[in-house]
Amino acid sequence: MAVWRRRGTDDGAGAAAEPEERAGGGLLPFGLIDVAGPSMVPTLLHGDQVVVRYGARLRPGAVVLVRHPLRQDLLVVKRAVERRAGGWWLLSDNPFLGNDSREYGAVPAELVLGRVLLRLRPSPVWLAPAGWLERLLCHWPLAKVPGLAARLGVFRGLSAEL
Repeated sequence: MAVWRRRGTDDGAGAAAEPEERAGGGLLPFGLIDVAGPSMVPTLLHGDQVVVRYGARLRPGAVVLVRHPLRQDLLVVKRAVERRAGGWWLLSDNPFLGNDSREYGAVPAELVLGRVLLRLRPSPVWLAPAGWLERLLCHWPLAKVPGLAARLGVFRGLSAEL
């Protein structure tokens, strides 16, 4: 049985549960997070519950759980935009809020805990399609279906130049 440690935030990025070692050894690779605040609107809203896969491989466009680089006791949810020399460039989906890489720069890879896979509550939405599925959804004929790619977790709305 896994033991979970709850952590809260006050910056509007999310509250998280992080796995501790089990009695039998090893880590449970998944966790549940309750989102707090508006930084990931419209993708995630205050009160949403999401599933995180700790240690998952990342690619640009993924929603990730990270330790805040300036307050490492704080866990935040952001979108990984691109990999840079200093780590991952992370942005909020809400363009009107800061508190992302525009303020504190690239986040070192060791502070990235995992990838948000799925929103469970209030209604299930997949947030991490496989690379092949993302490519398929973004090209004809599936790209012609309004909203299909977005419903299956494909997000193309951010630029690292913001």
